[in-house]
Amino acid sequence: MAQGLSLHLGLNHVDPKRYGGWDGALTACHSDATDMRKLADSRGFTSRLLLSAEANSKALASEFSAAAARLKKGDIFFLSYSGHGGQQPDTNGDEPDAKDETWVLYDREFFDDELHAQFATFAAGVRIIVLSDSCHSGTVTRSIPIYQGIAGMAGLPAGIRFRAIPEAVSRRVWKQNRAEFEQIQKALPLGDAIPVRASVILISGCQDNQLSLDGQRNGLFTEKLRKVWRKGKFSDSYKVLRNEIAATMPPTQTPNYLRTGAKDEIFARQPAFVI
Repeated sequence: MAQGLSLHLGLNHVDPKRYGGWDGALTACHSDATDMRKLADSRGFTSRLLLSAEANSKALASEFSAAAARLKKGDIFFLSYSGHGGQQPDTNGDEPDAKDETWVLYDREFFDDELHAQFATFAAGVRIIVLSDSCHSGTVTRSIPIYQGIAGMAGLPAGIRFRAIPEAVSRRVWKQNRAEFEQIQKALPLGDAIPVRASVILISGCQDNQLSLDGQRNGLFTEKLRKVWRKGKFSDSYKVLRNEIAATMPPTQTPNYLRTGAKDEIFARQPAFVI
């Protein structure tokens, strides 16, 4: 019988000491992660929840290792991330736009190369579903172009934030942590060319050139996902799930659907979040 493990990360703030004095304050990421854990629990997954200080690079790597060691062909890993998305210079030469995408964890940015390398540790035939409610998340397991701007920013409610690390902060973080970041990429010279035997499906909060909105209760993407999910009444595929979410979103934030690793057509067609 197949088994399902899930891991849910939500960061309402990061360590200012590691981000040049910036605390990355957001409102709804803890709720997003908690709600995704509840969804996973309702489907029979064995779940873990990491919030803010708990959602650090060592903890994420440890959780990946534990899941990869336990899951076999036919099993499933459900990973959700709610927080800021970032970009840093690509120094191992695997990105055509010379930028690596990152998840902004509590202690440091976690590079897309690292995510790809972690996926590569899973056995052939494992299914992996990733939800990323963060900015620039259209291809969070791969590379992204430099963000140039977004329409529709005027008239937003007071207190609403975008889930992107500010460019000035990103530059400070690179300067502060350059040696560490370059060493991380040096240790992964193949980048996203490392073969992944598992089948990975990503549903992201927005496209590469867009920003994801934070909210008071949930991020916009997670809010719409929960409505489409209808407390488990939704029973179609991940692609249909993405399409129904996208139909409820503004044109300035369009969720993406991306498959990487081994192509598993049964996984692609099966009802969402089924073990």
